[in-house]
Amino acid sequence: MLYLVELWESVRDFMATGGDVLWLVAGALFLMWVLMLERYFFVSFVFPKMRKEIIAKWDARADTTSWYAHRIREAWISQAKEQLNARMGLINTLVAICPMLGLLGTVTGMIAVFEVMAVQGTGNPRLMAGGISMATIPTMSGMVAALSGVFFSTRLNAKLKMSQEQLVDSLPHH
Repeated sequence: MLYLVELWESVRDFMATGGDVLWLVAGALFLMWVLMLERYFFVSFVFPKMRKEIIAKWDARADTTSWYAHRIREAWISQAKEQLNARMGLINTLVAICPMLGLLGTVTGMIAVFEVMAVQGTGNPRLMAGGISMATIPTMSGMVAALSGVFFSTRLNAKLKMSQEQLVDSLPHH
């Protein structure tokens, strides 16, 4: 329990050093990871069942060769692709926005440095250091958040694409 309290205090101190923008980066990172984990769960556990149902419906059809049957096949594949790719646009947007939020933190931190310089002058480096920390920590955090998101969303996209291709291959068209 004491370890958790110390961990929370250390996270809180880090967030305070980085400024308010760091909370935006943390929120975007949290949402991005929740969505990516949901997509991993969907593609790993929900979609295989969906795929089996689609294949069973296709195999149960008496007509699999007509133009009408091919349109039904294409519609089922399209619906499955739509469900597989749901929220991927939002995930990719969150990955792209993390460095921008970090840069917003840089700007707000530099404004804090300039405010200190305007009020106190350049003779107090200790006061300026707080603003410089507020400028660099969000940038670093935004980049780390984006890098983690880029790596895992790329893997997720590959897994989604492979699942789509497996579905298409499982529905033979004559």
